[in-house]
Amino acid sequence: MDKESRQSGKTWSDLMKILVTGGQGFVGSAITSKLIELGHEVETLSRGFYGKEKCDINHHQIDLSKIIQDRGIFSGVECVFHVAAKAGIDGPFKEYYTANFLATQNLLKVSKEQGVRFFIYTSSPSVVFSGKPIKNGMEDMPYTSSRMSPYSLTKAMAEKEVLNSNSKGIFSTIALRPHLIWGEGDPHLLPKVISRHRSGKLKIVGNGQNHVDLTHIDNVVEAHIAAFNNLAEGSPIGGNAYFISQNEPVNLWDWLNSLFKSLNLKPLHKSVSFRKAYLAGAALEMLWKTLPIKSDLPMSRFVACQLAHDHWFSTQAAKSDFGYEPVLSMDAAMKKTIPWLRSS
Repeated sequence: MDKESRQSGKTWSDLMKILVTGGQGFVGSAITSKLIELGHEVETLSRGFYGKEKCDINHHQIDLSKIIQDRGIFSGVECVFHVAAKAGIDGPFKEYYTANFLATQNLLKVSKEQGVRFFIYTSSPSVVFSGKPIKNGMEDMPYTSSRMSPYSLTKAMAEKEVLNSNSKGIFSTIALRPHLIWGEGDPHLLPKVISRHRSGKLKIVGNGQNHVDLTHIDNVVEAHIAAFNNLAEGSPIGGNAYFISQNEPVNLWDWLNSLFKSLNLKPLHKSVSFRKAYLAGAALEMLWKTLPIKSDLPMSRFVACQLAHDHWFSTQAAKSDFGYEPVLSMDAAMKKTIPWLRSS
C-alpha cells in the first residue's frame, strides 16, 4: 500500500511495526484500528485480557509495572503508543503510582534499550490541575503538585519522565493531552453521567455557568496520528506536550441537558454549591480511606472542582506544530454518538 492510497491528500510516515499499550481499551483500540487501516503492523499490550482484540492482532498480556522480562515483544518495534493507565477519582496513591508512573518508567527503559525510535504518550490536561478555573490553558502551565487527585499527580510524573527521555534523532517522545474523551464505545464518561442522572444522584455543582472542553474519540485518534506522522517525518516536536480538544468549549450543564433531551430524559435542575460539594468530597474521601468501602466514591474534592470550574484549553500549539484540526465538530460528534447511547 503506497502513501497516497492510505489517505488522500495527506502524507503518512513509512509503514512501521507499532506497539500500542492499552490497545484493547476505548482509546487504545480506536488508535489501533486507525493504524491498521493505514497499513501499519500493530501489536497490543495490556495487563489484563478483555476479549476485544482483533483476530489478526498479536496481543501481549504483561504487567508493565514489573520488570519486563520478554524483550522479544519489542523486536522490530519502531514506535510505541503508550495509552494504558489507571484512571479514577479514588483509591490508594500507590496503585496509581505503580500503574501510571512505574509502568511508564519501565516501558521507556525497555523501549530505548530495544531501539524504539518514537514514543507517543497519551497524557491528560489534569497534569496541570491546580484546583482553580482554567480558561484557554496553554502548555506553559506548571505541573500539578497536589495530591488531591492521585491520577493527576502520577500522570504528571509520568509525562515529565516521557518528555525528559526525548533524544533528538534517537528516541523522539511526545505527550498528548486530550480532554474528557467521549463517543461511541465510551465505557466511562457519558455512561456514568447518564446512569447517575437516571438514578437521581446527579446535581449541578456550582453556578452552572462553567465551560469545559470535551473531545470526541475520532478527534483524539486524529491528533495521535497527526503527531505520529510529524514525529516520524522529523518534525522538531519531540519533547513537547500538547493539549487536544474539539476547540469548542461548551457550557457543561447546558450541554448535558441537551444530551439528556436527546435521550428523552428529564432536564437537570437540582444544584449544590461548590463549597458544599467540595466539603462533602473531603469528608467522603476520609470516610473511604477509613472504612473498607468498595463502592465508587460519590464525590471528591477533585470532582467538585471539575464539575464547578471552567477548564478549557488552547490547541493552537498542536495546530501550529503538527497540523491538528478536529475532524468532527461538537454537533457532528453528538449526532454520531446519540444512536449508540440510545442502544447501549
